[in-house]
Amino acid sequence: MLSKNGDHQTVPLSVLLKRELANEKIERPEISHGQASQSKKGEDFTFIKTECQRVLGDGVTTYSVFALFDGHNGSAAAIYAKENLLNNVLSAIPPDLNSDEWVSALPRALVAGFVKTDKDFQDRARISGTTVTFVIIEGWVITVASVGDSRGVLESAEGTIYYLSADHRLDDCEEERDRITASGGEVGRLNTGGGTEIGPLRCWPGGLCLSRSIGDMDVGEFIVPVPHVKQVKLSSTGGRLIISSDGVWDALSAETAFECCRGMPAEAAASQIVKEAVQLKGLRDDTTCIVVDIQLPKKPDPPKPPPKKQVKGVFKSMFHKKPSESSSQAGDKEEYFEPDMVEELFEEGSASLSERLDSKYPVCNMFKLFICAVCQVEIEPGKGISIHAETTDSRKSRPWDGPFLCSSCQEKKEAMEGKRPSGAASYSSGSE
Repeated sequence: MLSKNGDHQTVPLSVLLKRELANEKIERPEISHGQASQSKKGEDFTFIKTECQRVLGDGVTTYSVFALFDGHNGSAAAIYAKENLLNNVLSAIPPDLNSDEWVSALPRALVAGFVKTDKDFQDRARISGTTVTFVIIEGWVITVASVGDSRGVLESAEGTIYYLSADHRLDDCEEERDRITASGGEVGRLNTGGGTEIGPLRCWPGGLCLSRSIGDMDVGEFIVPVPHVKQVKLSSTGGRLIISSDGVWDALSAETAFECCRGMPAEAAASQIVKEAVQLKGLRDDTTCIVVDIQLPKKPDPPKPPPKKQVKGVFKSMFHKKPSESSSQAGDKEEYFEPDMVEELFEEGSASLSERLDSKYPVCNMFKLFICAVCQVEIEPGKGISIHAETTDSRKSRPWDGPFLCSSCQEKKEAMEGKRPSGAASYSSGSE
């Protein structure tokens, strides 16, 4: 278990066992949602799919998907990602997994799904791109994958705010700027002439102020689709999740967004957040918000017992039941509830495809070894290219070490790392 400062903490076995017993008693959450939008360019799109069914060996389970796509330079990339991303993610998850294995497989599958979606889009349009904030909720586990500057932010029932996505703005991350310049891109502000530079840092050619997105092939393939992924587990006290485009976050802090809709149902909350953002900054950009409430199902109130007849006089004391030892013991055996906390299960933000795909499938699915880790096509033994090819790490230099990529996905990987020209066309002005 990770502490807030990132140190690993040991948890006593008795606590783990108690928690597992409690988890067996905790019902699956009830999920309610709402969305709202005010459009300036018509390039924001949402994708919501609840109660998605997944067949297990011993039954059926469900999960829900909430996604926001903030397009720029046109809507083609946002529409394509909306229509294809979920299927690409699901195709990268091995079959026949139980719930825990499925949740553990999600981070790697999300990376593969994002990269495949970007790769497939290359053949369809050039001057278009999109941010993505993609959320999968399975039971009490929330998994968020993100590229760009839309955000997913969680508030637990106790009022603590957790940032589940990462902003990929060039202004915010020196490591991303260094990666782009090392891959052949240029980073700088808009030059208006006479040495005057204005606005945010942008990548040239193209003028995009993001370091990661889906699409944007006109800028260069060093603008990568590899997402930041974070996975957390809520306690049964639940929480509220806000997924919004930068039209909201450029106007409101996370604290303000949650506070302005306190106590409102999800649909009204989403409308209120958009309203607050537009009132504060004006409608300068598409402003879109999804609100998701995750909580225990409401149980109907138990029927009230019939009123007792009152006993008067001396007989009252005779029939008044005193607290017994057994009833006090029953009070000591209260049902165990997990503390109101959010437990971090996974977080990784590296842009390196080798690092992100270098995680093992569950043992029962090792037959997936000879399938391309990105596009899922079958590879003949000996034909696949290890993601560790040309690595300087001696521990991973063996050519038979998987995962493997097909030749097409290997070319994509090399282009993202600046090892192959991406054929980026010059473009005069970026809009994101």
